[in-house]
Amino acid sequence: MRKRVYLSFAILIAGFAFYLIGCNSASNEKKEQGNGTEAKTMSKEDMVKRGDYIVTTASCNDCHSPKLMTNRGPVEDSTKLLSGHPANEPLPPLDAKPTQPGNWIYITPDLTAFVGPWGISYTANLTPDSATGIGAWSESTFINTIRNGKHLGNGRDILPPMPWGYVAKLTDDDLKAVFAYLKSLPPISNRVPAPVSPPDVIKMVAK
Repeated sequence: MRKRVYLSFAILIAGFAFYLIGCNSASNEKKEQGNGTEAKTMSKEDMVKRGDYIVTTASCNDCHSPKLMTNRGPVEDSTKLLSGHPANEPLPPLDAKPTQPGNWIYITPDLTAFVGPWGISYTANLTPDSATGIGAWSESTFINTIRNGKHLGNGRDILPPMPWGYVAKLTDDDLKAVFAYLKSLPPISNRVPAPVSPPDVIKMVAK
């Protein structure tokens, strides 16, 4: 009789131990998912697809891709995707008023250049061209740029209207996927102009 009691008790203990192990495993899995870690390692192809999805749904092309004007408004130029503000495209006539807070902000018709209290900002070339795009960037440089809101991770501030503060909330795995996608694009040589400070905008208007 005692043997049966001991056996039943041992079975209960073993069952309870397995239950605790299972709960602990599930808890760890949830923690890992909550921390943004991937359950499995993605292949390069999977990362590119994931990056394409993020870039598309985040509307990165709205600003970083030159446009063609149609009777329905500007549409992306499929031959220049994510190549930034066209280097040789002249700006419309400038006015210094937007550099003063409280006034309208100006945007070029193709949505690749902006004038506001920060001066003039141009959308960057995100293609893997080594001289004018991100071809020479490392993965860590790209992630640090987004995380810190600094060009090349530790340079000048990334200027409006780039919503880097929101993009910075992506996990490291998501940002790695975005970088993998950008590196998979055809490189386009397009040296985007440097930003212009508010005082220099006023000088440009005065000329």
